Parts: sequence; C-alpha cells; structure tokens
Amino acid sequence: MDIATHVFSALYQFGDAFAFLVLSACGLAVIFGMMGVINLAHGEFIMCGAYVTAATVHAGLPLPLGILAGTVVSALVGVLVELAVIRHLYDRPLDTIVATWGLSLIATQGTLIMVGSTMAGVGTPFGSFQVGDYSYSIYRIVLFCSALGVLAALYALFNWTRFGVLARATIQVPHMAAALGVDTRLIYSLTFACGAGLAGLAGGLYAPTMTLVPTMGATFIMEAFVTVVIGGADVFLGTAPAGGVLAIVKSVMTSWQGQLFGQIGLLVAVIIVVRVLPKGISGFVLRERT
Repeated sequence: MDIATHVFSALYQFGDAFAFLVLSACGLAVIFGMMGVINLAHGEFIMCGAYVTAATVHAGLPLPLGILAGTVVSALVGVLVELAVIRHLYDRPLDTIVATWGLSLIATQGTLIMVGSTMAGVGTPFGSFQVGDYSYSIYRIVLFCSALGVLAALYALFNWTRFGVLARATIQVPHMAAALGVDTRLIYSLTFACGAGLAGLAGGLYAPTMTLVPTMGATFIMEAFVTVVIGGADVFLGTAPAGGVLAIVKSVMTSWQGQLFGQIGLLVAVIIVVRVLPKGISGFVLRERT
C-alpha cells in the first residue's frame, strides 16, 4: 500500500469514527450537557429512530423520508417522556438516572416482546468505491457530512433563533426566564424533544449499517457519554473537539490492535482528560476566554 492510500485510509477511518461519536453524542449533549438530565435511555431513543426508519422503508418510503420519520417519532416520544417522567425530576438529578434506566429496560424488553429479537435491515445505499486494493463505502462519507451538518444546524438553532435564545436562558436562569414571561415548561419539553429527535436521527442514519436488535442502543451510549463528558457542558464548544480527539484515538487504536483496543483507548482518553480538564474541553476554552 502506497503512502497516498495509507493517508486516505487513515482519514476515512477518522471520518467514520468522528461521525459515529458526534451523531451518537449530539442528542445527549443537549439533554445531559445543557439540561443536566442524566438520560440512560438515550440508546433506546436511538433504537426507536432506527426501528421506525427500517419499518417505514419496508413500507415503501425512500430512505431519507424514513430517517425523517424516525427523527420525528423519537422527538414525539421524547415529549411524552418529558411530560410524564422527566418534568418531575429536574430538581432531583440523581433520580433521573433511576427513572431513565427503568425506561431503558421497559423500551428494550417491550421492543423484544412486540417486534422480536431482530428486525429486517435496510441495506446500505450508494455502493462503494475503490482506492488502491481496498473498497470503501460511500455511505460512510455521507454519515461524516451528516455529522458536520448536524453540528452546524445545532449551532444555528441555539444561537440564531428565538427558540435557541429562550432555551439557553431557561436552562441557565430558569426563574429569571419565568419572571420575564417565558413558558419554561414548554421550553424544557421542546429542548428534551430536540435531544430525543437527534438521538432518533442518529439511529435512522445508522439503521442501514447495523443489525437491528432491541439492545442496539448499548452500541452507542458508552461512546456518547464519553464524548459528552470530555466535551463538557457547552454542546457547541465541546462536542466537535471531543469528537475529533476521540476519533483520532479510536481510529489509531483500532487500526493498531482492533476494535476492542479502540474502546479501551476511548476509556483511557476520558480518564486522562477528566483528570487534566475536570470541566471538559468547553470548560477549558471558556476559562481561557475569560
């Protein structure tokens, strides 16, 4: 393999890892990073998006519309969860761990009972291309571009729209926002729905690449939490740099010793970063600015 092929392979693996980490983490960054809700059912929102996407594609919808359907359904489920459970626990953050863990178990076992142990897949679109002696999936490049698009859309939503301003104000100083006439309950519901919808989007985008089983959320949740913890509380300043750093670690370790060592590398990286930067990358950036 020549140098150019080596370089392309490394960049391709980095882009693949970066897309997985960012798309997995964006919904959690909104719910956990911004709202402070420890959502252990994040993987089940991803699973919901993947299952709805596959079901709608099997029903005849094109894949992009199926992904959109998975995103919308996950967001609607998020609204219901926020209204029924999370709304009563904002002042009890540790209780959200137990509540969302219970929701995770209910969702996993309920899906197993109603749908079965597996669901027919969708199939990866767009085919592949050749570089040197190796073949690469075009869809993995689409996922990388999607991750960049999601980051840009989130930045625009929370910085350039009225909802984004109200959401940040409500989450940072809820009592002042309420005193100024903001419907804080509605803002919390919409923000939680946004995080759940992003999780569903991740599931829909990865549905063509994975085996659809009720426990598939576990594939995402560890890396999502690692990315959010390293990124820190600010979803915009933290998620993308954290995804980049962890993607480098994961791609290098996976190329060197395989998938298991890639996972170990992520855990070692989060231990080091949390020890050096207790508030994550975004906390370091904000401290330097001040």
